[in-house]
Amino acid sequence: MDIWQPEPGETLLTRALVTFATGAATRVNGMRWFRDTERNDIQHELSGWPEGPVYTARSTGDVAGRNTVKGTAVALGLGVLAALSFGGANVTSGGSGETYMKSGSDTPDDRDNEVLDFPVMWAAPGTIARTLPWQLDPARSSEKHYRTHAIVTDRRLVIVGFPYSKKNDKLIEDEVLWQIPLDQIHRVTPRHFKDGTDAEIVFGDGSWCRLRSPVREKFTRYLLPHELIRLDALAPGQRHTVEKFIAESDAPDAAPPVVSLHPCGHYRVEFVVPSQVHAYSGLVESTLIMDAEGSEVAEIADLHPDDL
Repeated sequence: MDIWQPEPGETLLTRALVTFATGAATRVNGMRWFRDTERNDIQHELSGWPEGPVYTARSTGDVAGRNTVKGTAVALGLGVLAALSFGGANVTSGGSGETYMKSGSDTPDDRDNEVLDFPVMWAAPGTIARTLPWQLDPARSSEKHYRTHAIVTDRRLVIVGFPYSKKNDKLIEDEVLWQIPLDQIHRVTPRHFKDGTDAEIVFGDGSWCRLRSPVREKFTRYLLPHELIRLDALAPGQRHTVEKFIAESDAPDAAPPVVSLHPCGHYRVEFVVPSQVHAYSGLVESTLIMDAEGSEVAEIADLHPDDL
């Protein structure tokens, strides 16, 4: 195994599976485009990229037809559920799929770029987004055989790739594909349309990309300036809670804990084990939320949106 590790003095913050996003609206479902600022397709201009599919957004007629079929299928499904319920069957909706979908929205954040078109790269010539690796594109690099992870440290964002073996999710042979200092990232915007797993990353030169991660919050949390607090700067009660958390973790090869202050006033304490990487989930974090006095915030009702 050859797992990417930070340089001495560099703090590893998170690691997560990422790819370019995929359109979900009917007109662009299953598609993605690479655009310049005039909305021209530029994939043939990207240096070193292999040939990929050329998509065409569906026409208004195609969209109407697809929506009619979808509406009929939904109506039939509801009819089946109603019949089962009438017959005395115990039918409930939900499960993990529904919980997952609740993080998204049926209302687009950006109609032009989510419903009418679906660019995952927006880049004038010579800009940062054009340097992103082609392996992020699921149409050029199948996730069945190759995975791409984003690694965030206190200094940079790194994209690595490795051959994927379904038989062994922990077999990691990292290849560095791309990296950029964090100070060249200007803005990160979560995109909630449909699944709620996308994020738009705007670079300092105005170019941007849209990436998907099944653990989006984990991926984006540390991308923007994030004040990390030294353990010796914590109040005695807070430091005691952190030390107890570490002692009870039973992870002798864990990285030093990372402590950050949320706008709500709670503190996030988190550590990772750099040697343990999963092909799907990336690094597994152990996380503790505590208040200003150092008491653990363990009840869901006491957590704030910033904590999640």
